[in-house]
Amino acid sequence: MMEKLNLTMLVDFYEFTMANGYFVEGFEDKIAYFDMFFRKVPDNGGFAIMAGLEQFIEYVKNLKFDEEDIAYLRSKGIFDERFLDYLKHFEFSCDIWSMPEGTPIFPMEPIVTVRGPIIQAQFIETMLLLTINHQSLIATKANRIVRAADGRAVMEFGSRRAQGYHGAIFGARAAYIAGCSGTACAISDRHYGIPALGTMAHSWVQLFDSEYEAFRAYAEIYPDNCILLVDTYNVLKSGIPNAIRVFNEVILPKGFRPKGIRIDSGDITYLSKKARKMLDEAGFSDCTITASNSLDEYIIRDTLMQGAKIDMYGVGERLITSRSEPVFGGVYKLAAVEKDGVVVPKIKISENTTKITNPGFKQVWRLYSKDTNEAIADVMTLFDEEINENEPYEIFDPEHTWKRKKVGNFTAKKLLVKIFDHGTCVYESPDVHAIKAYCKDRIDHLWEEVKRFENPHRYYVDLSPSLWDIKEKLLEQYTDHE
Repeated sequence: MMEKLNLTMLVDFYEFTMANGYFVEGFEDKIAYFDMFFRKVPDNGGFAIMAGLEQFIEYVKNLKFDEEDIAYLRSKGIFDERFLDYLKHFEFSCDIWSMPEGTPIFPMEPIVTVRGPIIQAQFIETMLLLTINHQSLIATKANRIVRAADGRAVMEFGSRRAQGYHGAIFGARAAYIAGCSGTACAISDRHYGIPALGTMAHSWVQLFDSEYEAFRAYAEIYPDNCILLVDTYNVLKSGIPNAIRVFNEVILPKGFRPKGIRIDSGDITYLSKKARKMLDEAGFSDCTITASNSLDEYIIRDTLMQGAKIDMYGVGERLITSRSEPVFGGVYKLAAVEKDGVVVPKIKISENTTKITNPGFKQVWRLYSKDTNEAIADVMTLFDEEINENEPYEIFDPEHTWKRKKVGNFTAKKLLVKIFDHGTCVYESPDVHAIKAYCKDRIDHLWEEVKRFENPHRYYVDLSPSLWDIKEKLLEQYTDHE
């Protein structure tokens, strides 16, 4: 889908003004390193989920400026003609490393690193952030909802409330990666193989002269996949009784079993309990109950705590828009430059300590306990550093350095994987089903305390001693001691 659109010009305008300036200053070939990272997990959660990499890769593969793009830039009257000629013959040549989609990610660590000519590395900022921020946001929210459902299927039902059609399509993809069983968005099934789910709306029931006739007509057409929406008029007085009647008169005589009912309004906890009793007494204990209607992780958790008899949940607007916190704050910052072939770390300093960046060309490691297979902590190191699994490794809180711990009997896994090598893609994106399975597996290796919705345990992202020393020296160098 991304290949059908030329999104090269989907950038913040300052990317062009800076790129033109770099060119005029003779910096077009200067090598720079940028990191994408985020500062806070949405909803004050314990972790986020990496998503959107495949679409970013497709964007990079198709970077090109056509004549219309060049004509537009020339019309602005501020760009050097030599720079426009450079864009006309533009060829992407950066190296890119990224954490794979589905990886649990944590604040302040690089999730994507770009190395290459400053103009090119700077230019891809907007689309990198737009793509990864959006899908990581939806994946993170969807996984919270899936975990709240405690093993019950969650279907993504939010297309009509998404922020635009790309929000619906890629939001469905992100939700599936994070654990949803399927989507109402048919185009996401066609493009990505995400199961498309759905049966009827209230309009189907209203169109007929009676609820019974509407149910009967649907059952005649779809006897092997009959799920009836029972809340158009009255769930307990007409919806369930009419559904049971149709199950007996149409579905069973055709040799099938009814699949279920859906409740889309009212007190779904109360109604599901009553509906379950009525269905069981009618001999349909295998008939599932699906609930929908403005659900989120907290409502789902509460329904289950209150004993709701719900087998599946359909979740729409609060998932597809991450309504409770609709921004994933990923940023893209310069971390280093090369001078005479040597990597020179760079840092951004702020009175807001969360905005102080981690300098240098880095790798991220995840340490796992060999005893429990759970993730202990992440460690940022210089890219060419190694962590020796055969001897104890000391980790420490980068903010409160007296908090130290020696880790033994562990395995260390590098998280940043090479995606582009001098502009050539060297990574094959898995399909969404493989990413979904990988995501579940990686989340299963997190402590349960990290997965709490309220006050989750803080998972530590530490700095190696070498990287810490570099950061401290830069802070001292740029701090005003007057």
